[in-house]
Amino acid sequence: MANKTLLPRLNTRALPRRPLYLSNPRSYHSYDHPSPSGPFNAVETSILSASLPHIPSHGFTSTTLSLGAKDAGYIDASTNLFSNGAFSLVHYHLVTQRLGLASKTHVLNVQEGERPMGTGAKVKALAWERLMANREVIHRWQEALALMAQPSNFPTAISELSSLADEIWFLAGDKSVDSSWYTKRASLSTIYAATDLFMTRDKSPEFAETREFLDRRFEDVQVLGKATGSLGQWVGFTAQAGLNVLRSKGVRI
Repeated sequence: MANKTLLPRLNTRALPRRPLYLSNPRSYHSYDHPSPSGPFNAVETSILSASLPHIPSHGFTSTTLSLGAKDAGYIDASTNLFSNGAFSLVHYHLVTQRLGLASKTHVLNVQEGERPMGTGAKVKALAWERLMANREVIHRWQEALALMAQPSNFPTAISELSSLADEIWFLAGDKSVDSSWYTKRASLSTIYAATDLFMTRDKSPEFAETREFLDRRFEDVQVLGKATGSLGQWVGFTAQAGLNVLRSKGVRI
């Protein structure tokens, strides 16, 4: 009998919403060359897209993947497509929220008569906008951090953090081609990783303490073409943060 794992149920009442087909993140932005085809195929994207609404209730788990497959009209065995298991949900969330920043550049607008925002201010505004995209799943985000810290997932998590920093600088209008290209992105990655972790413990109204924490981190590096953070420091911090999350879950490391 033919394997029907990839065949959707014929259910015309519950057709999935049109998903966002993703572009594979490149290591840098190019004004001249389009992105290559991306990390998720059409079936995977359909299931992952349908899974997102279940994350607040069920977390970044295989249960959420199964519910997404069902909602998208696929049989439960379709979750076998995801060799990385629940981390695929984390990866999809990271990619979609990063790409979604391009539609939120209105936060960079100023009122008539006001002084235009500088590049550093734009970078901070976009970093905050990305952090706020986690607010609906923040009570589940330590689960995501623990998955990102696993050795098999860590390279992808680092790559996504690097791509996010590049996306933010790109949207802020940075076109540097000298050595500062690297230090800017590494420094922003460090700031974002620290603030992302801090936010999981923030109980203040509207994440006011997280906003203050972000402001202080930008001040610490005297934003942003003179930043001193190095790529090595960023990787070390992110690794340690992930290990701390795993330890908080009772994993002996």
